[in-house]
Order: sequence, then C-alpha cells, then structure tokens
Amino acid sequence: MKFYLTIFLSLCCGFLFSQEQNDNIFTLDAHLFYGSVVEHNSDIAHLITEHPTGLILSFNKKTYGFKDWESRFNYPDWGFSFIYQDMKNDILGENYSLYAHYNFYFLKRHLNLRLGQGIAYNSNPYDKEANFKNNAYGSHLLSTTYLMFNYKKEKLFKGFGLQAGISVIHYSNANIKAPNTSTNTFVFNVGANYMLDYENEPEYIPSTEDKKFKENIKYNVAFRTGINESDVIGVGQFPFYIVSGYADKRLNRKSAIQVGADVFFSKFLEELIYYYSVAFPELNVSGDEDWKRVGVFVGHELFINKMSIITQLGYYIYYPYDFEGRVYNRIGMKRYFGDNFFGAITLKSHGAKAEAVEFGIGVRL
Repeated sequence: MKFYLTIFLSLCCGFLFSQEQNDNIFTLDAHLFYGSVVEHNSDIAHLITEHPTGLILSFNKKTYGFKDWESRFNYPDWGFSFIYQDMKNDILGENYSLYAHYNFYFLKRHLNLRLGQGIAYNSNPYDKEANFKNNAYGSHLLSTTYLMFNYKKEKLFKGFGLQAGISVIHYSNANIKAPNTSTNTFVFNVGANYMLDYENEPEYIPSTEDKKFKENIKYNVAFRTGINESDVIGVGQFPFYIVSGYADKRLNRKSAIQVGADVFFSKFLEELIYYYSVAFPELNVSGDEDWKRVGVFVGHELFINKMSIITQLGYYIYYPYDFEGRVYNRIGMKRYFGDNFFGAITLKSHGAKAEAVEFGIGVRL
C-alpha cells in the first residue's frame, strides 16, 4: 500500500511541478490600422491617393527565461503574423502577407517593439498592357517587412488586454522583376490581445548566466545566389552569385563585429552594359566593361537564440562600371544549424535602392 501511495504522490508532485514550470503560454492579438503611403520616391506620387486600411492578426509564443537567451533579451515573444492591406488605389490593388516576427519589451513590458519579415501577394502588379501605371510592384510575390511600436497592456480583464501604436509596412520585390519602386505605409493601429491559459502563466526566471563571455575570432565563408533584373523593364531576369569571406569577433553573448570581402558575379549587370552599348550610344558604353565587382565591408551580428540579424556596410574596391555608386549595404537574417553551419536571407541595396534578395549558405569556423 505504501508503495502505491508513494507512486501516486510522486506523480501528483510531478504534475504540479510541470504546471508551475509551464512555458507553453501563447497569445493572440488583432489590430485594425489606418494610414498613408509615404512618398519616398517621386515616381510613385501618382499612386498616393487615399489612406490605406487593413488588419493585422498574430499568434505569439511567450518566453519566461527557461532558456538562457530569453532573459538575455528581456523575455521576448516570437510568432507569426498575417496582414491584409487595402492600398485604396485600384492600380496598387491589395496585399496579403505572412510574417515571422519577434516582440521585444521595454519600460516594465508596457512598450512593445515588433520586427516582422515575410512574403506578400499583391493582387494587381505591373502589366505592360493591363496595369502599366503600377511602377511600385513588378510581380505578384513581394518581400515585406514591418515594424510595430505599441503601448500594450495584457490581462486587463482575465486573459484580455489592449494595445495601440504605430507601424511601418514595407513592400518590395527587391528587383527580382522590374519595375520595383516599392511602397512604405505609415499607419496608426489599435487592437486587443488575449492570453491563452492565462491562469497558469509562470513567473519570469532571472538570468543565471555568467556575465563574462569570451570566444576566439571566427572565420566565415558564405555563398549567396538568386535572380534579379535591372530597372529597364523587359531586359530580363538573370542569376547572380556572391562569394564572401569574413572574420567575426564576439563582443558579448549578443553581439559580434565583422570585417570581410565580397566578390559579385551579377549577370544582370552584364546584360545592362550590353543593352546600353547598343540602345544608347550617347552614354559612351562600349559593351566591353567588366561587370564583376569586389567589395570590402564591416558589419554587426545580433545573436538571438539560433537566429541572428546581420547588418553590413560595404565599399567596392574593384568597380569597373559605375552602377548605383560605390557604397552598398546588406541587412538580413541567419539561421544556425549546429555550431558551424548557417543559412541566410539578406537584402543587398545601395542606400534605399534594392539590388537583390540573396539566399545563402555558409560555415563559421
């Protein structure tokens, strides 16, 4: 009898402990928004007519410090979003978007910054006959990013809460297909949130990490590729290849600085040089100019669990043909598989002028 009673009590205690340590807390939130398309380029002035409206729906996984990285970033949420946006312009149509996002908290968790990256479907892209005025979106599929800054209160009444704030929603196909002027929409948003299983929400676990962190210099090799097109509509889409080598040094558990070099093989540029040499002799383009480029860069990497965010600023040291200037920048996300291998999706641009979305793989040794 004592034997069975012991087993029964052990199971009960284990169940209660697991309930107390439950980190599977999820939230749902919904926003309505109203805003304006920002005229970042005079070429889209004819597309800014009325005020876009839409809906944002999100599913979030909360964190409480059960893993070291969670307390390191003040217990962020991660999750998925859906955005419907009516551009309020028949030429631009409507956008339907899916994102992966992080929510970061400040000021006793009342202020919330969300970073979302995803893919969108546009209902009415450029068509040379049916929709030639849409110089913002050259394809149905677009890359999209959104930033949301909210004042947020959870569990005002049981599991229900409210939030309100501002957001910026960006749509672009990153020159995968011309035209690609893109849009940025600044909006005001208001909404509600609900915490599932709110009665069993655990306490936040303080960090027990050693503040001291040291790591030797690491050496990285990356290969990136994709397709893109010049701004000349109809010239065609071509593949590009980028080989990168760089060293990075961790400053702490969150950050590393980078120094390295890129070699660019951009076939669209070869075609653009040939096109200008034939179609515009007044530009004095011979057609024999080298279309390859070499750049050096410095960068920063922010480590978030197995994900990281990279930002890089580069300068072409081999630049035989002038295209968009010598300075370039790159921003994107990496996903580590184990300690050494990673995949990456990055956007390479010259200032606000996108050149390509890059899909890459690499190794960090």
